[in-house]
Amino acid sequence: MKPLLKFFKGYRVQSVLAPLFKCLEAIFELLVPLAVTRIIDVGIGQNDTRTVFLMCGVMLLLGIVGLISAICAQYFSAKTAVGVSTKIRSELFAHIQTFSYADTDNLGTSTLITRMTGDINSVQTGINMFLRLFMRSPFIVFGAMIMAFTIDVRLALIFAVTIPLLAIVVFGIMLISIPILKKSQSSLDSVLGKVRSNFNGTRVVRAFNREVEETADFDEKNNKLTKIQMFAGRISALMNPLTYVIINFAVIILIRSGALKVDSGDITQGELVALYNYMSQILVELIKLASLIITLTKAAASASRVSAILTMPEEQRKEADIKTCDDGSTVKFENVSFAYSEHGDCAIEGISFSVSKGQKVGIIGGTGSGKSTLATLIPGLYSPKSGNVFINGKNTAEYQKDELCNIVGIVPQNPRLFKGSVRSNLEWGNPEATDNEAWDALKLAQAMEFIAEKGGLDTEVTQNGNNFSGGQRQRLTIARALMKQPEILILDDSTSALDFLTESKLFSALSRLEYNPTVFIVSQRAASLMNADIILVLDDGNLVGTGKHEELLATCDVYRDIYYSQFPKGGEQ
Repeated sequence: MKPLLKFFKGYRVQSVLAPLFKCLEAIFELLVPLAVTRIIDVGIGQNDTRTVFLMCGVMLLLGIVGLISAICAQYFSAKTAVGVSTKIRSELFAHIQTFSYADTDNLGTSTLITRMTGDINSVQTGINMFLRLFMRSPFIVFGAMIMAFTIDVRLALIFAVTIPLLAIVVFGIMLISIPILKKSQSSLDSVLGKVRSNFNGTRVVRAFNREVEETADFDEKNNKLTKIQMFAGRISALMNPLTYVIINFAVIILIRSGALKVDSGDITQGELVALYNYMSQILVELIKLASLIITLTKAAASASRVSAILTMPEEQRKEADIKTCDDGSTVKFENVSFAYSEHGDCAIEGISFSVSKGQKVGIIGGTGSGKSTLATLIPGLYSPKSGNVFINGKNTAEYQKDELCNIVGIVPQNPRLFKGSVRSNLEWGNPEATDNEAWDALKLAQAMEFIAEKGGLDTEVTQNGNNFSGGQRQRLTIARALMKQPEILILDDSTSALDFLTESKLFSALSRLEYNPTVFIVSQRAASLMNADIILVLDDGNLVGTGKHEELLATCDVYRDIYYSQFPKGGEQ
């Protein structure tokens, strides 16, 4: 909770005014039973009509002023709750943007979405209810007890015993509920993760006829969440009955004892009614307090989860063993190893190679050989477990993230477009690019023709680019990377949906670029890499071959097997 307190800066005045107005409302509410006492004892008891009308006017005035106070309190509490939650949401989103690939992998996308949405909404509701009721309810409870002491000390002792018993019930249930609700939120992450994976892979689920199995798996996770929430609900549901039982017993004792005192003349009928009204006020406020406790318990659990993300430090990048390398290479790997988890097996191990400026580099290997892993280490998306990666002679550990981003353009395996227009997607590469530069990038990526047919740069792009085919999405993501004219361009299996002719035109266009970028092409198709200046062959995370196409055919068994699995032996077509 403590890390979230800083977000109240700018709303401190509202945070004070909201409970103060609520306390003002509570004061007026506590005065009402006194007016009722005057009406009964003086107005009715002494047949004084003037007192009856006067006290009714006083009660009406108290009600109007109390209503104005309540509206002011609601305004300030709502403004604070919405403002603070907006700042938390913005800060959380910005903080998540600083996470490395490893951080995101460890946390999981589903839990980040839950904390950005459901948890912050829960915190917002908690702040709103807290500012409205955290002072009002205790104020009325203890205020009613004090007012009872002004009427009759012995009868007021009933209040003094009742209130601690109620406090034990309320806070006892709260302490039991908090860990259960935290567990409930974690279970919700699991359900959300299942939903997200199924929605993203709905075509795969249907293609393999796995609807029944996936539904059963979802039902299992959903039932687990339901059981936890029902258990928490049962415990929370005990609060109202227990408080009602305690209060009603207190009311029975109060009326019986009060009736005897009225009969003996120690107190008046109006004073007994006032005591009963104060007990009723305590009952109402404790019901509100019980609801507030449940809401705050959920909010506290959510705030703890949000704080855990906000206080999570950025990944500590491995300090460079060697800061610079002056061999004139553009990209150099020096005995690099990497594992996705701290105690897991290495995805790549002992990789060393050097690439000069302007070279076209192919990376090939079987599924799971480490091709994409190697590609993500170049722009520093992951930090190597051991060894060093150099860009332009400088260790990537020494670069700032934005520096590497400006040098390296990467097109990932799965083309990802954002809802908007073609222009807005291309501007991710260069926000200040002109329309001519955008069309040049589309032309290089072999996307100009179909974009022109669809309506130009203002063509709508739906979520994930689902209104384009797989090959069109790949070409648009390549165009986006080309917009910033990167020194190093990485195509991570990003031409897999293109036909050989289109792919050939693309590579030909890249080779004619004036700024002469170094191009890495990750592919499982040997034909895509045959003209590369150097080909890196990976097998089970190890670099087993380096050289040109002809050299590897003669010297590398892995490359030879891949090549002849795609082409008839004795020919290249």
